[in-house]
Amino acid sequence: MPSFSNQPHAASYYAATANDTTRHAPLDGAIIVDVCVIGAGLTGVSAALNLAERGHSVAVLEASKVGWAASGRNGGQLIGGFACDIDTFGKYMPADDVRRIWRMGLETLDIVKDRVAKHQIDCDLTFGYLTAANKPRDVDALRQWRDEAAQRFGYDRFRYVERDEMGQYLQSSRYPGGLFDSDSGHLHPLNYTLGLARAAIAAGAQIFEDSCVTSLQSEGGRHVIKTARGTVNARFVVLACNTYLGALAPAVSRKIMPVGTYVVATEPLDEARARALMPAHAAVCDSRFALDYFRPSRDNRLIWGGKVSYSTFAPRNLAQAMRSDMLKTFPQLADVKIDYAWGGYVDITMNRAPHFGRLSPTVYFAQGFSGHGVNTTGLAGKLIAEAIAGQAARFDLFGKIRHHDFPGGDTLRTPALVLAMAWYRMKDML
Repeated sequence: MPSFSNQPHAASYYAATANDTTRHAPLDGAIIVDVCVIGAGLTGVSAALNLAERGHSVAVLEASKVGWAASGRNGGQLIGGFACDIDTFGKYMPADDVRRIWRMGLETLDIVKDRVAKHQIDCDLTFGYLTAANKPRDVDALRQWRDEAAQRFGYDRFRYVERDEMGQYLQSSRYPGGLFDSDSGHLHPLNYTLGLARAAIAAGAQIFEDSCVTSLQSEGGRHVIKTARGTVNARFVVLACNTYLGALAPAVSRKIMPVGTYVVATEPLDEARARALMPAHAAVCDSRFALDYFRPSRDNRLIWGGKVSYSTFAPRNLAQAMRSDMLKTFPQLADVKIDYAWGGYVDITMNRAPHFGRLSPTVYFAQGFSGHGVNTTGLAGKLIAEAIAGQAARFDLFGKIRHHDFPGGDTLRTPALVLAMAWYRMKDML
């Protein structure tokens, strides 16, 4: 794996407003634990917390800093369910299992809510989420999904918002309607990740930063995980590296693709202007495939995300490019400055379904959150802990999903994805 030691967090709004500056020493020497977790993003610290609460000794090895990658850089959108259509699961399992998956999609939100309350994590957790329709055809699709969720799963929390009601959520004429979900919402993702890490340590886990794993080997029914300065001997391993998994598990890493996504934060707006811009203080995501997403911050900034890059190249003049997109929705912000602009990679699977599984009976992995990682990672950590404790039924349900390698191998898979995504972008414009 490449080395990310001694690298600070991205120069983001989140890093500038982080409420915990605790640093964890690198691993130095040899330790023996029940479970070694590789990666201290949301998946890794969630797994560590759940495992430590069950009485396991846990060591977390992080190549850089807690929350350094997507977990601390994302748009902070808390979206119930999964990134794929619910019928994606139906291709691989009976209807009863699909309903179990649906309930787990809602459970992801409860996990965040419960963790924030139990551990008093100050992360600006706010409920309310609006999917904004871009085209008239999207209006029909959102209404149909509201009805299907109610009829098929008994979920009646979706509320369709007519065009003349959209002003209750955002001061923009761009969208002809939307679907509001009171259970979903938004938060400060880096502070949430740091809060989970504190809770994991309080439960007994150890976290080592600047400890890039150089090798993973199995010896005598246990695993030996090496870093530049230390060794962990563990009975179980949890791979929570996502786009940075690489050579540690090539067969697994080929099932995901790194995708660049970018975020800006405006300067603070005055209170009255901020309230008028987004009166419900809800998170918003539009209905396109290559979408924009945005939300207000606690200090009255607009956090705007988008410009998804399947080539992994960041847009030129990032702040200005993102600002131009923002003004298509909020032209009234033409006088507002951008204070922060940053980006990073999220991992996607071919079918956008999460990819959970085992490399061996004692090596677990979870990846492929495809933009829904803020809350789905909490479920991943919980299910891995259940499985290690011998209660694997829920974890193994996700193992029924077939995941394919991205085509093109190491050389051509990114160009192939860029071409495929160009087609979806063109559909968005029609």
